[in-house]
Amino acid sequence: MKALLSSAFLPVLLAAAPAVDPYRWLEDVEGARALRQVAAWNAETEAALTRTPRFEQDRARAKAILDDEAQIAQPDDVIGNRVLNLWRDAAHPRGLWRVAALDGYAAGKPQWRTLIDVDALGKAEGQSWVWHGADCLEPDYARCLVRLSPGGTDAQVVREFDVARGTFVADGFAMPAAKGDAVWVDRDTLLVATDWGAGSLTTSGYPRIAKLWKRGTPLAAARVVQESPASVVQVDVGAFVDRRRRWPMVTVGRSFFDRARSLVMADGRLVPLGLPPGADVQTVIDGRAVARLNRAVDGFPVGALVAWSLSDIAAGRTPRGELVMAPGASQATEEVTASDDVLWVKVLDDVSGRLLALRRGADARWTATPVPLPANSTLHLGATVGARDAAFVTVEGMLTPPTLYLVDAEGAPRTVQSLPARFDAAQFDVVQRFATSKDGTRVPYFLVTKKGAKGPMPALIHAYGGFRNAQTPTYLTDQPYRAGPLALFWVEEGGAYVLANLRGGGEYGPTWHQAGLREKRQNVFDDLHAVAEDLVRSGVSAPKRIGISGRSNGGLLVGVAMQQRPDLYGAVIAGSPLEDMQRYTHLSAGASWIDEFGDPDKPADWAFIRQYSPYQNVKPGVAYPPAFFYLSTKDDRVHPGHARKLAALLKANGNRVYYREYLEGGHSVGADHAEDARRAAILNAFLRKELM
Repeated sequence: MKALLSSAFLPVLLAAAPAVDPYRWLEDVEGARALRQVAAWNAETEAALTRTPRFEQDRARAKAILDDEAQIAQPDDVIGNRVLNLWRDAAHPRGLWRVAALDGYAAGKPQWRTLIDVDALGKAEGQSWVWHGADCLEPDYARCLVRLSPGGTDAQVVREFDVARGTFVADGFAMPAAKGDAVWVDRDTLLVATDWGAGSLTTSGYPRIAKLWKRGTPLAAARVVQESPASVVQVDVGAFVDRRRRWPMVTVGRSFFDRARSLVMADGRLVPLGLPPGADVQTVIDGRAVARLNRAVDGFPVGALVAWSLSDIAAGRTPRGELVMAPGASQATEEVTASDDVLWVKVLDDVSGRLLALRRGADARWTATPVPLPANSTLHLGATVGARDAAFVTVEGMLTPPTLYLVDAEGAPRTVQSLPARFDAAQFDVVQRFATSKDGTRVPYFLVTKKGAKGPMPALIHAYGGFRNAQTPTYLTDQPYRAGPLALFWVEEGGAYVLANLRGGGEYGPTWHQAGLREKRQNVFDDLHAVAEDLVRSGVSAPKRIGISGRSNGGLLVGVAMQQRPDLYGAVIAGSPLEDMQRYTHLSAGASWIDEFGDPDKPADWAFIRQYSPYQNVKPGVAYPPAFFYLSTKDDRVHPGHARKLAALLKANGNRVYYREYLEGGHSVGADHAEDARRAAILNAFLRKELM
């Protein structure tokens, strides 16, 4: 089989990765030799896939869809009687951060005032800034902490901003770029976790020290409030705000899924919350921390929401937890937020969204009221309006464009903005199906085809299967993640598009996630194979005509799947992927994921990781399906060496490989719509070439 990628810089190797890694040099992210190889691969992929009229047609159409001004101006935050939004379009690819009056916005007639033009700021400062959000201090919201990332990395700068004047505060709080954060304690005090210098980071590359920083003093003079050993995953800072007060907290991530929180008192003392292990705080309402339980404890079932009194904790007392709600067997609580007196909970029920408004009665019992929103849809909880006990929520489906509602706990939802249709939905069908995995588990998936289409047809399955992240269906112009309208293009051309809900995700709560952890990882791969086999059994598709797509952990998933079932899959798309699971804990933030995958430096763990690690399982003489790797040089979360090395090894063994590494974008591989549109077009060209 002809290999696409050039071997100009590669040593000849016709074997699986040996004990001495011949491609270790590709882990040198900015190394001259590695970047020359990347440039050569990029050029070959561009030449192979972009020199057709269809490519330019797809790119232009994708860009027009992504930049269309008929888009929802999402309420990123509500600050008193105002709404904040980041708006991106063709003229402002990095975005306009802007503010409007809440009443005008809710009526669908906002009058926006620009606070920061991110593109203009980057040009003026000679930086490729990517917006990372803002945190504004109540009650007047006059000052905000603005976060900006250079090139889309996880590292970010934090600067104080004056909302009324629309300028950064001269001599205000400012932190250099680091994988850390800062939050308000009060107007003159920040709680900060950052890179404090040599020895201040964890093994995973995150801060291990949190400090209180007073206005008018140098950052170096900040006072330590928490110092943890380098073996923890991260020391993080945050704050919850309810109608009573601001509750600043320090979180020690003892592992990825085990976080211990402490209240930061006015005098700088830390008071541990003392919640059970696996209790993950979601929000604070009326002085109570509401946490989701990732394991059964104290008579509360796994997946339940439980509340604890923060006032009692701050006073040194040990409060009893009170049950807020427990999801059913087919349910999971995916999103939780609060207004002054209402807890808003998005529930997944067989992967379809439902919204509940919960209130606490005088008897300490919580009562749930269903909010009447369209059924069989995906919901996204947005900002809440505290004193009005209202929340913004977006509703969409694969064939239904998004609509933004303002929901009131006492009344019917009110439409704020609806997007016009981007395509004729009448030409497509969407159904939810269930495949049966190897161990008998029912695995849901969503299938979109042209109405009346007869198989077998080429199919694309997008999946993730990890880290408790549920994959919920969204409008076809935004599926799959970071590839814009790729799914739309695919089904328009007669392909089948599938979104699979594998174990390891959060579709059915903590137990669904735990069924794919560590030594149980093969369940996730079996689930993907089961979905593909169900497409074959039902006549939708056929072996070797099924493409698979995944990002990050999903990139690991498809890297494994192509090796386990080269007879079943015909094309593979791996974005920002993990691939060398023997070295992953030593690359970028990899050490933070030991809870999920296990520790390859421990022989007992490596014994099961070794069975699937893609880089260690390339077999000479086996023809693997053509693979397309896309990633960013600036990814400081999943190391670019993963994709680089597996691409090189597959190439050396005679397999067809496509490769596109973008300079910017970070782990999301998308600094602006132009990059996303080009990626949608090039991936569609790849799928057409290999599967049509």
